[in-house]
Parts: sequence; C-alpha cells; structure tokens
Amino acid sequence: MGPTSRCFKDPLYCMAIVLLAILSGNASAQTCQTANDMDPAVRTAITKAGQRYFEMAVKGDTAAMRQSAVPSLAADFGGIDAAVKSHEPNLAASQATLKAAFLLEADAQPNQRSEFYCGVFGKNGQTAGSAAFYFDNLPSGKYAVVLLDAMSPQGRTMFSEVLQQIGPDWKLGGLYVKSAQVAGHDSDWFLARAREYKAKGQLHNAWLYFRQSLDLTSRGMPFMSTLTTDRLYDEIQPVQPSDLPTNGKTVDLVVGATTYKLSEVFPSMIGNDLDLFVKHRVSDASNSNQAYQDNIAVMKALIAKYPEFREAFPGVEAVAVDSNGRDYGTLLAMKDIK
Repeated sequence: MGPTSRCFKDPLYCMAIVLLAILSGNASAQTCQTANDMDPAVRTAITKAGQRYFEMAVKGDTAAMRQSAVPSLAADFGGIDAAVKSHEPNLAASQATLKAAFLLEADAQPNQRSEFYCGVFGKNGQTAGSAAFYFDNLPSGKYAVVLLDAMSPQGRTMFSEVLQQIGPDWKLGGLYVKSAQVAGHDSDWFLARAREYKAKGQLHNAWLYFRQSLDLTSRGMPFMSTLTTDRLYDEIQPVQPSDLPTNGKTVDLVVGATTYKLSEVFPSMIGNDLDLFVKHRVSDASNSNQAYQDNIAVMKALIAKYPEFREAFPGVEAVAVDSNGRDYGTLLAMKDIK
C-alpha cells in the first residue's frame, strides 16, 4: 500500500476542524521540510507562532486567535471557539512541548491534490521520523504544521495547528485539540482491545476499536500519516466490515416492513462513557414522537443483529436526521435495550 492510499478520508476520523481539505483533484507532489531541515530563522518563526496560539488557547482568548487567523477561518470561527472551550479544563495551566514541526510549500493548480512527504522514506515507505500530509484544493503558498503536547494534571492534550504564511506573519489556518485518552484509555489500550475482539471473531467491535486507536494515534488529523498510522491502517483494513456505513456510504437496516438507512456508526464519548453512536435518515426529524420510535427501533435492531456490541459499549445513542438537517437523538443504556 503506497502513501497515497493511506490518506484515510473517512469523515468519521475527523474529531476537530478540517479547514484546508475540501475538494478532490489530481495528485501533485509538493515540498516539505522537517524542523531539522528548516532554515533556523524560519523554524523559530513557525514554532514561536505555534506557541503563541497555544498560549492564547490556554487563556481562553479565542478573540485574539480569531484576529490572527486566515480570513476564511476568521469568517467562520465557531468550530475553533468550541474546540478551545471544550478543552479548557485540560489546557488550563498546562505547559506545551514541541513534538514536531513541518514546513509545507504548495505550488498547486486549482482542483489539484497536494501530497507532502516529509523526512526520510525507506524502501518500505515511512520511517520513524517521517510524515506525510494530503490536502485537496490547497492554494499555492507556504504552510506549517505544528504539533504540541500539553501536559496538565488532567493528562496529555494533543494541540495541533495548521499555519499559513501571509506576508511576514504565520496565521492560524486550522486547529485540532484532542485529549490523548478517551474514557480514560489511550491508543495502545484501544489497539490491544481491538486485537482481542478480532481474535474472538468479533470483527465489528474490532473495527470500531481499531478506528478509535487510529483517531488517537493520528491526533484527530485525517490528512496526516506517519509510520505508526500506516501500520495501524494496514492492520485495520482486513477487518473493515461491509455491513456498516463507511466513507459516506449508507447501509440498510431492515426492521419489519421498514428499512432504515444508517449513515454513521462509531464510538462516541457521551458523558464519561464511550458509547456506540448510530445516525440514520428519516423523512421528518421534527416529529419527535415518531423520531423517538424510530430511534428505539434502530437501536433494538442493531443490537439484535450485532449482539457483540453489548460487550464493547455501555450504551447506544441513535440520532434521526432528515434532509433539512434537523435531528433528534435518543440515548439508552445497553441493559435497557431488549
């Protein structure tokens, strides 16, 4: 499997704000430098900018972050504001350590795909210090990816930034803030459980736990791959089920005379629990009574079809969504789904 195929574009991996990858196009290789390869002055400017935005986030000063953002992001800053606020307890009084920095130079034509291969690649692909980045429809210019790890009494928070050079300044172009643990467990724990489920033949549980491990390993950045994510992605592919929705494709769930279109099934933190989240399509989600009945029917049918989920998740949340974007959600503990 080559580097391009490892650009996992499944939107379910995206747990933060994707700002730069929008449209598909033809691949075009670009240039990339790691922190060790950069001119010292450029490296200093990039890392200082990354640290400055981190300090703004620690203070909860999203207004200053917005003023320092690229115009397209500043015009639609709600996602960044929500990401910072939701991680405020973990960021408060935290100290950041630079994990890695990359300088990306794009010289792309409209509707092209830009692929950046950073560091040393061996005959088998990536090495311990390399990384690859994939963007669609990325305008020509200079960009940087800054990876910071923030430590606090609450644990490690992964703080990842995409910057764009505008004039002499490095402006904020994207932000991904993610706890290194989900429900008290890190990527290695989810990977170990996924392998256990696979060994027991519970391939649906294995698939969902593999995906959770991959999301943590990739820092919630679907456009970045490393040696670790590439190996994990290769391990995941053989257990990918054909009867769960992936890559924007729906699957049918038949309940009596009704066929429900499932559009998403994935693990989701709800309160302190990692529950199973399922989204399905309905004609009118504003009819709360009917949406509730549909949600209950979907949950019961899903667990009846895949009883292995009872072992992996303490609850299920079903969300009915209509074509107007209206939704209605219902959460049940697994023990109450009969």
